[in-house]
Amino acid sequence: MSCWWQKSVAGDVWQWADNNYKRTEKYIETVKSERFESTYKAWHLQHLGIQRNAIATPLASQGLRKTLVAMNPAACLRALRVRPEIRRVRPSQRPFTHPTCTRPASTASATETATNARSAGTRTKNLVYGSALTLALSFGYLYITDTRASFHEWLVVPVLRQAYPDGEEAHRVGTRLLKALYSFGLHPRERGDPDAAGDLEVEVFGHTLRNPIGTSAGLDKGAEISTPMLEIGAGLIEVGAVTTVPQEGNPKPRVFRLPSQNALINRYGFNSEGAEMVAMRLRQRLRQFAYHAGLGIDEDAERIVLDGGAGVPPGSLMPGRLMAVQIAKNKNTSEHDMEAVKRDYTRCVHHLGRYADVVVVNVSSPNTPGLRTLQNVEPLTQLLASVVEAVQKVDRKTKPAIMVKVSPDEDSEEQVLGICEAVWESGVDGVIVGNTTKKRPDPIPKGYQLPSTEASLLLEQGGYSGPQMFEQTLRLVKRYRQTLDNGPKRLPPPPPPSKKEPPVAGHAIGDEPDASILDKISPSKIPSEAPSSENPTAPKASASLPSESTPPPTNVDDLAEAAPTLSSKPPAYAMDPTPAPAPATAGARKVIFASGGITNGRQAREVLDAGASVAQVYTAIIYGGVGTISRIKEEMREEAKKKR
Repeated sequence: MSCWWQKSVAGDVWQWADNNYKRTEKYIETVKSERFESTYKAWHLQHLGIQRNAIATPLASQGLRKTLVAMNPAACLRALRVRPEIRRVRPSQRPFTHPTCTRPASTASATETATNARSAGTRTKNLVYGSALTLALSFGYLYITDTRASFHEWLVVPVLRQAYPDGEEAHRVGTRLLKALYSFGLHPRERGDPDAAGDLEVEVFGHTLRNPIGTSAGLDKGAEISTPMLEIGAGLIEVGAVTTVPQEGNPKPRVFRLPSQNALINRYGFNSEGAEMVAMRLRQRLRQFAYHAGLGIDEDAERIVLDGGAGVPPGSLMPGRLMAVQIAKNKNTSEHDMEAVKRDYTRCVHHLGRYADVVVVNVSSPNTPGLRTLQNVEPLTQLLASVVEAVQKVDRKTKPAIMVKVSPDEDSEEQVLGICEAVWESGVDGVIVGNTTKKRPDPIPKGYQLPSTEASLLLEQGGYSGPQMFEQTLRLVKRYRQTLDNGPKRLPPPPPPSKKEPPVAGHAIGDEPDASILDKISPSKIPSEAPSSENPTAPKASASLPSESTPPPTNVDDLAEAAPTLSSKPPAYAMDPTPAPAPATAGARKVIFASGGITNGRQAREVLDAGASVAQVYTAIIYGGVGTISRIKEEMREEAKKKR
């Protein structure tokens, strides 16, 4: 028989264990896991150190009660503490289903069917939305990157014009944007290969151009976007102008828009990064082409491409297209020091000649001091001869062609004959007829009154470019074509210079606007400053170099210093309407590029029919966007169809 106190202690322990067991079962019921229930029971009872059969055993010692009392809080603590050496048991991932809540088979089947229906509907909706989004993005990509999209002319150009009132800043942003888009493959390009038919092909310098439309220098001064410009459909692009050493050009602002005329006035003054920087950029472009063609990226790969081993022109790197690089003298190089002038141009050829298909010698910009005096016969012949000699030394199997860019203002019979004589004497391959003009043509349409803001801009110094120049360009192309086809002439020595006439009205320095525009603005205020027209049959001006005592030029041309001097006696060859050609005409037919006022396909067709091989555009792209060349080519095809 057990003592009463032993039964009392055993009862207390049993009651305590039973309470813990009930709490355990309640926890197990909450977790809803059979596996966790059995594992947790064993763990709990094991660490309490008390078995049910041990609780029912009579306690042998009277001091055991004290031991159990002391053991009780320790057991509680052990129950609450999870020992790190005991692996934790994760509850089952199976969903708990209470036996009393089991759904009938029909209800479960209906629920599953509804769930599957909702899933199928969601998948169908996602498929439709995803397909629509993919189609929209694909169509948007194809539309935005197509030069034929009106988006470029009617949205991009107006937005840039409104966002950047300064024309030069808008041009810079547009260049960076096109460069960034090209790096991601999102640049605009001519799609569909419309030139594949060959209906616009022309032969130039032994190359077959896919079309005769090109871009003039100024759009890509530093050869940053050469490839994107070729991909908008141009048969020829012109990079530059590039000077020997970097220079800032004239002070800003130096670009002025005349939106009502789709025209520009600029006085950049040959802002350039320098020949070495541009040459490095062109060399990197060429080596990247060689790498993607599988030729490597070292000097040997570059040599293969330069020598024609890749089957493409070494300048454009595209079959059926050419790249010209325009070079010029630095601003601080005096036009009176011919050796320094020749050194500027020949150094540019040394750096850039191997990466160009055509080298263009610019002697006609109105925004560089004394540059236009180089169009006189003697200095122009010396300069072009030095460039020809430098090109022959270019380290390349096929040498680049050489052209000279002349001014539209040098339009007298004597000046045209002199320039053509220099072309024949020096051996260059052709002439680019046209540049910006110091004159200010009448607004179009005839009788249109310019807004006051634009009328005031006409008095800004600089070169004018726009549609109004087309008629002058067309006339000059015909004259140069005829004169060059007649071969070199025997020109008599120039007559002695006469007293200089005063310059036309305008600013104190710079390439002053022609007096005609001053008459258009306020004719009653400046009648005495307009050129005299009493003798309409007076001879044209004859060219001669300024005297050595002429002071150094300022930062912009001054007409009194830079313009050719005038002579009151006509030269002998000017009175002979049919000068005799030289006994022999050496060399191939000289090539003519037309630049100035060309804005549509009809005008391009006219200058080509007049004798030009390529029609170049500049201002038309500024106002028409990247789709201008595609539009002009399409209009040319339509004109050709009308004539059939």
